[in-house]
Amino acid sequence: MYKPKAENPVFAALLIIVACAFIAASTLFAKALGTDQFGEPLHPFQISFGRFLFAFIVLGMAALALKPELQRPHLGFHLARTTCGWAGVTLMFASVAYIPLADATAISFLNPVFGMILAIPLLGERVGKWRWLAALIAFLGAMILLRPTPESFQPAALLALGAALALGFELSFIKKLTGREGPFSILLANNALGLCIAGVAVSFVWQSPSNHQWALMAGVGCSMASAQACFVNAMARADASFVAPFSYATLIFAAGYDIIFYRVIPDAVTILGAGVIIAGALLLAWREGLHAKPKAQGDPL
Repeated sequence: MYKPKAENPVFAALLIIVACAFIAASTLFAKALGTDQFGEPLHPFQISFGRFLFAFIVLGMAALALKPELQRPHLGFHLARTTCGWAGVTLMFASVAYIPLADATAISFLNPVFGMILAIPLLGERVGKWRWLAALIAFLGAMILLRPTPESFQPAALLALGAALALGFELSFIKKLTGREGPFSILLANNALGLCIAGVAVSFVWQSPSNHQWALMAGVGCSMASAQACFVNAMARADASFVAPFSYATLIFAAGYDIIFYRVIPDAVTILGAGVIIAGALLLAWREGLHAKPKAQGDPL
């Protein structure tokens, strides 16, 4: 039986911030692979294959060295979670080849909002007015980032929106796994299944990567494995409502990488749209925190 970790909110916050740096780095590497910087651009299926391949190698080596106690995985939940996660990261990797990292990252922050909405039919949760208000605020920010005018509309931003939806589905299945299995068991099962799914998909579009592209794919996979390890260990040591606000540091790292490597400075639209999305997501996290506490009345939030 899996024994939950002792609570340590400060350490959990630090783990999430480190995870944010790794997540932003993985999208930076994916952007380089999806453009012609180091050879013929790779298909998003191939980039996500590299992500799962090298992440699984890292976790497999860790399993051999650490010999952690593994629980029997719930195959159905893991398969559903991993399919949604694979779709989400693939769409995200596709989007960053065309739009700034900061824009794609900000739009991806809609995933907890989609997770909240999907929890109604999938988990039977009740959603009250404050949560719906948070969702509307976040969606308003997404509309700003989409720049819905004929002159400035970013079609590729719809890929990031699709990524957020897929990752919202993934959140619902992660909730099902919470408390059932240990962090390492979840990571290993996720990446093993993800490698199988990505391997089938990439067989239709495979092209021979250059040495630089192999190195970048390794960077994507190792970054994501490190980010996942930090994230699940943080979630095991603090409430999700406490951890959630720190995850928005990903946007800071993504914007920083954009400035350093691509000389792309976030414009006023990016800053406004990202700020509105984060405001809605933070409101949702705050209400989730209240919802997690015992309430005197049974009314939905």
